[in-house]
Amino acid sequence: MNDSKEKIKPGASSAEVTNGDGQGAVKDDLDALMRKYDRESNTRIWTGKPKIMITAILAAFSIWCIYVTLFATFLEEIRLTSFLGLVILMGFLIYPSKKGVQRENYMPLGDIIFMIAGAASFFYFTFSANTIINQGTRFQWYQIIIGIIGIAALVEITRRCVGLPILIVAAAFVIYALTYGLTNPDFFGRLKYLVRNLFYTKEGIFSTPVNVCSKYIVVFIIFGAFLERTGISNFFIDLANCVAGRFAGGPAKVAVISSALCGMVSGSSVGNTVTTGSVTIPMMKKTGYRPEFAGAVEAAASTGGQIMPPIMGAAAFLMADFVGVPYSDIIGRAVLPAILYFMGIFISVHLEAKKLNLHGIPKEQLPRAGKLMKKIYLLLPLVMLVIWVSGNFMTMQKAASLAIVLSIVVSLFDRNNRITPHKIIDALEAGGRSTITVAAACGVAGIISGSITMTGLANDLINAIVGVAGNKLIIALLLTMVCCIILGMGVPTTANYCIMAATTAPILIRMGVPILAAHFFVFYFGIVADITPPVALAAYAGSAIAKSNPMKTAFNASKLAIAVFIVPYMFCYNPAMLLIDTSALTVVRIAITAAIGIFGIAASFEGYCFSGMHPVMRVIIAAGGLLLIHPGTLTDVAGLCIVVICLLIQYGKRRKSAAVS
Repeated sequence: MNDSKEKIKPGASSAEVTNGDGQGAVKDDLDALMRKYDRESNTRIWTGKPKIMITAILAAFSIWCIYVTLFATFLEEIRLTSFLGLVILMGFLIYPSKKGVQRENYMPLGDIIFMIAGAASFFYFTFSANTIINQGTRFQWYQIIIGIIGIAALVEITRRCVGLPILIVAAAFVIYALTYGLTNPDFFGRLKYLVRNLFYTKEGIFSTPVNVCSKYIVVFIIFGAFLERTGISNFFIDLANCVAGRFAGGPAKVAVISSALCGMVSGSSVGNTVTTGSVTIPMMKKTGYRPEFAGAVEAAASTGGQIMPPIMGAAAFLMADFVGVPYSDIIGRAVLPAILYFMGIFISVHLEAKKLNLHGIPKEQLPRAGKLMKKIYLLLPLVMLVIWVSGNFMTMQKAASLAIVLSIVVSLFDRNNRITPHKIIDALEAGGRSTITVAAACGVAGIISGSITMTGLANDLINAIVGVAGNKLIIALLLTMVCCIILGMGVPTTANYCIMAATTAPILIRMGVPILAAHFFVFYFGIVADITPPVALAAYAGSAIAKSNPMKTAFNASKLAIAVFIVPYMFCYNPAMLLIDTSALTVVRIAITAAIGIFGIAASFEGYCFSGMHPVMRVIIAAGGLLLIHPGTLTDVAGLCIVVICLLIQYGKRRKSAAVS
């Protein structure tokens, strides 16, 4: 992806935009990147008839999930156990035991045996659900052994497609339960009690995370797969080019806008970075941005896709269930913080462009607005989904299912992106494949939360941290932030949120933070680990495309995403930002002052506004920005005065410099 002088042809769409070497993003290179930084992309190689069989299984699973969530009336235990049993089956078929070169159409005998035994354990529960429910606590040892095999199979699938860190966390809690947490003096008694609770009740594996995953998340994942096949990602990139491409540093602004829009469809930070970054990062480098800055812009913007309504990360669905509010409430309250997050990145790339005197993309190389507007119908499935969900016209799963049908219908108007029967199977397969990782992480999150609950560890942790923090909310917030970021370095967002919701969120609630604000706080900080060194997978994926230093790219991404480190504190101290107990006028005031505050902080980090900033000036304008973010009329007035004075001084410096020139 070296720099090149080859021009983009007039009116080119994003699908036609060339990368730095004029050849376009090579699919094999992107696949290699995904395999390196996204564990779920390391899969077995199936060809010929075996591939057809695997595709059929995955597509059938997606259809089964949609059917069950819409029409099934059987016991919840049957739905949950059959769901995970199928996930275990598909997981072993898709994911090998280790990374590296895979033999075609090969699966070791050990994997086959483990797959059959693991799936059979869950299906045993499926077909014996009534008996198991009615037998109470009187479990036989053969049932405990079946439970252990099922748990082991889930753990192994999670290791293969998610990674070791989440399992290390789970192991720590399980070991604590077996050694200190449970009161039974007999080890085998403790083991029996633990396995029964984790595998045969809805307090462990089959608790809220898996329930929400099988009921809501899976249908939205399938919807995202269908929406991507309508060509909406290219439409979003073209739209971003049309809106911002011609302005200073246009490609970076295109990256911010397109990643925010594509992130609504893709819940993967790494996947979004690779997909949109293959187009935007070479364009940014060609414009004049430093490689580590270009990779960081894409990583920071792509990570923010998980907080962008209407289709946020999987953890947002869990939040709705944990807090006990409709999902429409969650997406409505998430709008303002999401706008502030992307505004912070947008301001930073604008100031960087001005500092480097970078120009936009020539008008003749941008997509034509008239041509683009002819494809505006591609937004219809998203628009209708928002209307159906926010208006409570129907259940979330029914809204997502109808949106899938609508995606197929709107695709018929575009000959190049028409969803044919082949593409329908492809989308169903992709949806089923993507569900495996989320479901496995949710299952292990259930093990963790179940271990915490049955041992009473949550109360011990809450009391300990409240004792350390005293009555200082800021200390509790800082400790919670550190826990979320450290845990998120190796644990997926979904599992991270589940753990933090069970342990640290109650601490904030006890200290007076509204329940929604507390849960949003841990949700936000569980996401930023993807761009926070040392384990910043989205930033590393961006650096690989940009050919830049990975660690420098990660630090630049953290700097660009500074808003995500500040905004959560804002809505804990001032819940009105989440539209909690407030008026429209108050929300407008908070939005304006927060936006100016974000501008001040971004200018401080960039060291530029109209002209280069003296270090002292950078500290002063940052202080003004923080005052504007802190709730209160006095702090708002003081912060506004400081920021305005700093801007006037900087503008005067530029005028003086221009006059001298």
